[in-house]
Amino acid sequence: MFWKSTYNEFIKIAAKPRSYIGIGAITLLVGIILFAMKMDGKMYISFITAPFEQSLSFEGNVLNGNLMAFIILNMLIIHVPLLVALVTGDLVSGEGAMGTIRLLLTKPISRTQILLSKYIAGCAYTLVILLWMGVMALFIGKMLFGSGDLMVLKSDGLIILQQGDLGWRFFYGFLVAFLSLITVATLSLTLSCFSENSIGPIVSTMAIIILFTIIGTLDVPVFDSVRPLLFTTHMAAWRSFFEDPLPVNQIINSIIVLVVHIVGLLAIAIYKFNRKDILS
Repeated sequence: MFWKSTYNEFIKIAAKPRSYIGIGAITLLVGIILFAMKMDGKMYISFITAPFEQSLSFEGNVLNGNLMAFIILNMLIIHVPLLVALVTGDLVSGEGAMGTIRLLLTKPISRTQILLSKYIAGCAYTLVILLWMGVMALFIGKMLFGSGDLMVLKSDGLIILQQGDLGWRFFYGFLVAFLSLITVATLSLTLSCFSENSIGPIVSTMAIIILFTIIGTLDVPVFDSVRPLLFTTHMAAWRSFFEDPLPVNQIINSIIVLVVHIVGLLAIAIYKFNRKDILS
């Protein structure tokens, strides 16, 4: 019964027009970025390499698909949480708004299982969004620009990662990025359990992300003890896989913080959903 309920939630998500906004938006944005880089990418590369050309000589295909994928991830990963919240913020509150929540909770399945089936479906949608962005960024990028070593510009210098060393970095980077987006999906699902309309959880999710991001970027001593505990501080942890040497302890710490947020938020969602009043 649980897996049948989960399948039904997949169908519900697939039937909603808003579910395709994310895929359409990513397709359009990635297409624009790839087109722009195809037209003026050499100027962009010269801007990056100019400070180092006196001491370094750059050879080979610098403007390649690996660089495109890295650039696209940096530019779009901050927008994906909104696309995720558009769907996951509607999973519970949407049922309340349509008046189907009573019928849903009369099924011969526990409320916890109903919520978990919605959660799994929401996580699957999040994975589809991220995978589609990965396919567009990495594979289409390589089709248009070829392959090559990855040049990563950092505040304290330039890192050049060899092509043969990039497969596992992109794989684990995508996994940590997925974990970050799952945290957003869990937050919006939890807020959805407290609302009777879809707009509230979506707006509240983005407001919390913006608030936490501002706190995380403000260089004020009063926030020093809070900043490491915010999930937004660790949402860019995927970039750590493109550093050399690899900051293993930093990555593990980020994963722990994200998992703690996921577990805590999901526990709150289950508690609230099990006590949801369907008679009023």
